[in-house]
This record gives sequence, structure tokens and C-alpha cells, in this order.
Amino acid sequence: MNDALMKNYEKTFMKEVAVIHAPFEEAPHTVAFVEVPAHLCDEEMCEIAFKKTNTIEEVWWKNEGVTYVGPEKTCRSTSTGDYVLIGTRKYKCAFTGWELV
Repeated sequence: MNDALMKNYEKTFMKEVAVIHAPFEEAPHTVAFVEVPAHLCDEEMCEIAFKKTNTIEEVWWKNEGVTYVGPEKTCRSTSTGDYVLIGTRKYKCAFTGWELV
């Protein structure tokens, strides 16, 4: 597939969400932009962003569909109290699930 078609596909079917780390930090800051399928509901997008920003077998910032923008060379995994921003909607990672802030 050529580059123009691929960019059009991504623009049409994928969406970028921001992952913001807040607890354990001096101030909240964006650490990554994560590509998620655009047709999913917000909670499903949050779950994908959460999974893609957690280290399981390899450091998370090397995961496909993740653009790391954190202030340091390395970064902790996303956890309870962190946020996912979808457009203008901000969700907080709760003990179970996601809370609209």
C-alpha cells in the first residue's frame, strides 16, 4: 500500500488519544499519543491506551501505535490515577474502569 493510501486509512479509521501521567509526578504531563481504532467507544479506547502504555514483555514506549513524548528517556507504566484524553473528553483510570472527569 502506498504512503498516501496508508495516511488516508489512518486518518479515516484510526484516532490518536493522549495518555497523561498524574500521580507520582510533580505535575501531570502527557507521556504518549496512542493510535486506537476510531469506531470504538471511549472506554475501549481507554483500555487500548492503557494496555499499550504498560510494560509487559518489552518497554511500552516501543509498542506499535505509540508515540512517546514523555519528558524523560524512560517512563513508568500507566496506572490508577492517570488520564486518557479523547478529543475534549478526559477519563481518569479508576481502581476498576474509567471515570469521566
